[in-house]
Formats: sequence, C-alpha cells, structure tokens
Amino acid sequence: MSMNAVCAIVTGSASGLGAATAGLLAKGGAHIVVNYSKSQKEAEATAQACRIAGAAEVVVVQGDVSRDDDCRKIVAAAAPWGRLDLLVNNAGTTKHVPHNDLDGLSAEDFQRIYAVNAIGPYQMIRAARSLLQAGAKASGRAAAVVNVSSIAGINGDGSSIAYSASKGALNALTPTLARALAPSIRVNTVCPGYIDTPWFTKGRGNAGARQMREAVVARVPLKVASTAEDIAQLVCFLASPASSNMTGECVRTDAGLHLSSLFAKD
Repeated sequence: MSMNAVCAIVTGSASGLGAATAGLLAKGGAHIVVNYSKSQKEAEATAQACRIAGAAEVVVVQGDVSRDDDCRKIVAAAAPWGRLDLLVNNAGTTKHVPHNDLDGLSAEDFQRIYAVNAIGPYQMIRAARSLLQAGAKASGRAAAVVNVSSIAGINGDGSSIAYSASKGALNALTPTLARALAPSIRVNTVCPGYIDTPWFTKGRGNAGARQMREAVVARVPLKVASTAEDIAQLVCFLASPASSNMTGECVRTDAGLHLSSLFAKD
C-alpha cells in the first residue's frame, strides 16, 4: 500500500499495534510521528525499524494523550510538514479486574482509563484539526482519523468494566466527530478482539496470557489469534484512499469472536 508523502501521527506506537501500524505506513514511504508515554527505548526501536522499512522521515515524541498540553506537543512535532493526512489514535490503557469484582475499580481508575482511552483521542483530534484540514486541502481528499477501540466497547466485556465503558465512549465519539469534521476529515474506528501482543502478558503474566490465547483460538470461528500486523492492515485500509467513502464507522475485526455463540454446543 503506497503511503508516499503521507504525513501521519500514530499515538502509543512504541510497541504492539501502534508499532505495527507505524511499520506498515513506513513501508509505504510515509512521514511518521512515533509517540510514546513511558517506553522511550521501545519507541526509538520502532522509529529505527520504520527508517529501515522505508519511511520518508520519522520523529519520536513523548506525550501522554490524557494531557491536552501533551497532545498539542505531539501534533507540533508534525507541524514542520505543514499538513497531516492521518491521525491514528492508538494509545490506550486498562486495569485488569474481573467484572464481578466491583470493589476492584476506584473512581480514580475510571478517570485514568477514560482520560487516555476516550478523552485522549478527542484532544488529539482537536489539536490536529487544522493540520488535518491542511492535508485535505493539499491532497484534494479528506484526511483520515482512525481510532483504535475494542469489541469490549460493543460487547461489554474485556479487561475491566472501566475499559469496556471507555471503549464504548470512544465508539460513540466516532459518528459524532465524523459529522462535526466532514467533509475535510473522515473519522473511523477499528474494534479488534484479542490481539496477540505483550498487552496481555503485562496484565495477566505469561501463564495467564498463554491460557487466554489458547481459549480465544479454541472459541473463535476462524481458529486464529490475531496479530498486531493483522489489525494494522485494517487501520491502514481506513487511512487509505481505498476507504475514501467511509466515515463514522466502527469496524469489528475479531476473527469472528462475535459469532462464537452461534457455534456453541447445546
């Protein structure tokens, strides 16, 4: 997929899906802002991999998307290009708490998870709006915002109630912002299911992550554990001219997990 001359920001791109998305954009020749909150070493490794893959230019910038000033700092890193064609709101956080443990989540947990997963994308879009509009004017087609949500925001499951609720909020933001920013900016969202990344190892430990992976593969109709690269393909499709008539959509990509009840045995 050619991304030649495309200028993009990918938040939370030090590892996992963000790094995979940046890498795929790099292969197409994009200019990329790689963002991280805490993992500078991983972010620098992602940036170097992007340069080797063929990125036109890579800039690394630290910033926590829950902070509006940091969002503006991240966007400022792209200002020398004079435009943005793509913003991928990938940064996310959670706290792994069973849904029946109502005492396991505090108000502060909710506030932090919402601040990153729902308010962060809003702030990033607001900060990037003028550069995205400049990108649309320069290219003659709408610039793209791709939010990374989760099927947890549709199904009401996932790592915690707070996480599920925050992703539901992000899903609700998608059509609202798509209306508000049209016609110069398209806003779409991907809703992955399980992704085989260190996200689950950090939250559940090696044994817990392995057990979850095996359970997912056994349950989903396609019998696969999606990789970060699998989901990055959809993110880049929604960023490309091939999806130019799509906006306000929340697209599930979960190896058929939402169909699994249809396959349940009596």
